[in-house]
Amino acid sequence: MFRMATLADKLAVEAEAPVESRWTARTLYEQLCETAGRFPDRQAVAFQLRSGPRDKAVTLSWAELRAEVVQLANLLRSLGLGPGEVVASVLPNGLEAPVTLLAGATAGIVNPINPLLSPEHIAGILRETGAKVVVTLAPFPQSDVAQKVAEAVALAPGVETVLQADLARYLPAPLAWAMPVLRPKAEVHHRARVLDLRSEMQRHPADELRFTEDTSDRVCAYFHTGGTTGLPKIAQHHARGILYNGWCGKAYMFTEADVMMCPLPMFHVLAAYPVFMSCLTSGAQIVFPTPQGFRGAGVLKNFWKLIERYRASFVITVPTAVSALMQRPVDADVSTLRLAISGSAAMPVELFHRFEEATGVMILEGYGLTEATCLIAVNPPYGERKIGSVGLPFAYTDVRILHCDAGGGIVKECGTDEVGEICARNPGVNAAVYTDAEKNRGIIAEGGYLRTGDLGRLDTDGYLWITGRAKDLIIRGGHNIDPAVIEEAMMSHPEVAFAGAIGQPDMHSGEVPAVYVELVEGSRASEEELLAHARAR
Repeated sequence: MFRMATLADKLAVEAEAPVESRWTARTLYEQLCETAGRFPDRQAVAFQLRSGPRDKAVTLSWAELRAEVVQLANLLRSLGLGPGEVVASVLPNGLEAPVTLLAGATAGIVNPINPLLSPEHIAGILRETGAKVVVTLAPFPQSDVAQKVAEAVALAPGVETVLQADLARYLPAPLAWAMPVLRPKAEVHHRARVLDLRSEMQRHPADELRFTEDTSDRVCAYFHTGGTTGLPKIAQHHARGILYNGWCGKAYMFTEADVMMCPLPMFHVLAAYPVFMSCLTSGAQIVFPTPQGFRGAGVLKNFWKLIERYRASFVITVPTAVSALMQRPVDADVSTLRLAISGSAAMPVELFHRFEEATGVMILEGYGLTEATCLIAVNPPYGERKIGSVGLPFAYTDVRILHCDAGGGIVKECGTDEVGEICARNPGVNAAVYTDAEKNRGIIAEGGYLRTGDLGRLDTDGYLWITGRAKDLIIRGGHNIDPAVIEEAMMSHPEVAFAGAIGQPDMHSGEVPAVYVELVEGSRASEEELLAHARAR
């Protein structure tokens, strides 16, 4: 592990050795075998279906995780999945999510899909990727995942097989026995065969792959990005970029003694790569509290007790979850918790202070995006943390602030503290960002730098500051208004839990600012009081 504190430390690591020498594994499966060989009996994954601090938990050691990945990869090949063909994973969190991620990337190309999407949107992704196999849930009480996937597969005729994971195996005995009565029916109007994941896996050997894995630096994962309307954009990820994410986690923070509490979904790159791949590379344990994570019943209520139960040393979070947690007391021993890592969106400064005062735990804010196979920058764990910035670029990541033309030509490189488009180059950036070549036009700037679409600046110490996205600016009468300024003013009020500012269409000015506010539970602050407070800031 390197003690990264300054830009000079990052540059020294880069000068010491080329990035290719930093890890030996060529594929995710080789990395799994390496870690399972070093720590066969250490816990790799823990999962509990319900959120209580004493509810049943199921775990896999690194050796057991490797065995399940081998079984599923062999099963996928037996179903006719060939090299370069796609297995979609429409799963919430659980043991099946990391197993499918690794096995799918080993046997072909894995494509995690958000199960909260509509059937039509899921179907659009299945068609876009040409998915041949889908791994999802069996019908289960209070879950509509199986039903939505059945509808989606009916709209995606290329799917040949649906493998269903049964959450009943995570239930304690009395409830598990009642499942035949409690299980909802799922109507099927597609022609794909539907098989039980667990029983089919057990038909296949768990010791070694029964096929020769392609160890070239190939595309092994697809992640969808963009909104929930229109045609999906599918980002394609190579093994090298995914392994780079894992190396960064190990190099900067994690050892085999760590425990990562992960209430974020594995269908998002933040949990799949910086979190899970860091555990895969270092040997740390990952814990999934309920299939829905932060959305799960009772998770926020029991969160600190779950930290105590697993003696977690790290937690991955997002600003909205931190806001919700700060409306509840820290009612457990969280002394094992060393760091909280936040991504996905900028965190208001006031929220930083509330969290750290309540827990005594420091938050490190970072930055990444799906198109870059995630990681770009993080506040250094051993150096100055500049609240409001996303920290220093990771080792072997180069960030430039540019003005580019539509084709990616560099018009101007910005100076220190000058705002422009954040452009990044690292092992996770590929020339073909998306599967659709049309969507790649102009996205890579000269020199192989990904144009992120985010606006930002680099300060004199090399820290990256995100100032927004061009499309997020509120333009009132020709004047640009940064929504973050409004949000920070509102968030400084003690009775405001969270705030979000947007531009509202206006006949006279084009747009006028509007702010939505979530109050702390039990608060009675009035609109007039909040507006007066914000104006005074």
